[in-house]
Amino acid sequence: MDFNKLIEKRNYVNDNLSKLDSAVIENYEKAFAVDFTHNSTAIEGNNLTLMETKLLLEDKLTVGGKDLREQYEVTNHGKAWEYVKTCVNDEKSLSEDILKELHALIMENIMVGGIYRTVEVKITGAEHTPPHPEQAYNDLKNFYISLEEHNYNDLEISAYTHAEFVKIHPFVDGNGRISRIIMNYQLLKQGFLPISIKKEDRFKYYETLDEYAVKGNLEPFTKIIYDLEEEQLDFYIKAIKDTIGKE
Repeated sequence: MDFNKLIEKRNYVNDNLSKLDSAVIENYEKAFAVDFTHNSTAIEGNNLTLMETKLLLEDKLTVGGKDLREQYEVTNHGKAWEYVKTCVNDEKSLSEDILKELHALIMENIMVGGIYRTVEVKITGAEHTPPHPEQAYNDLKNFYISLEEHNYNDLEISAYTHAEFVKIHPFVDGNGRISRIIMNYQLLKQGFLPISIKKEDRFKYYETLDEYAVKGNLEPFTKIIYDLEEEQLDFYIKAIKDTIGKE
């Protein structure tokens, strides 16, 4: 992973983004929101299609004959993502209050959100077992401190935020969706583009998270984020250069 190369690409996009028409940027952002919501909820077992996700998020239409909870999962995820963008635009650092609010949004009309678990939980198929509730609470306190005091680079902090949060697993439900949202929160805060982990890649994704939870090795998961980020940056770079070429 060449972090310097990635920084150069990030800086190029940020320096030249204004060359793209605002309508084009809005189109890219809407398409990402639908793709991100679809994949993040599908990873957790949601059966709505990409088109059904679009109908719910963009067209504000309900999907007949589909499970109501699954529809709430999609619309709630969309609300949480909009909240993240607002927080980043307001230059707010990720905090406990923001994280609890995100969980409350994710769980709206499903269960009471924003409350840490008081029971033990297991992650199906994972070697790692989340800590006892009391230990999880102590781990969370250290987690929030580490978001401000760390030695990670601009990309690694997003990987750490996701991997450490899901390792602690502080809520009864919704930890996966929240972890992917706060991963993107950190990417946006560092001037990167948000990324979407595809549902088709979830097994490799789970393996890298377990590698961190059990062995403390963050590199495999960071590589996933690196590759997806570079892909996003390359897409924008091509669009920018195509626009410059037409001028």
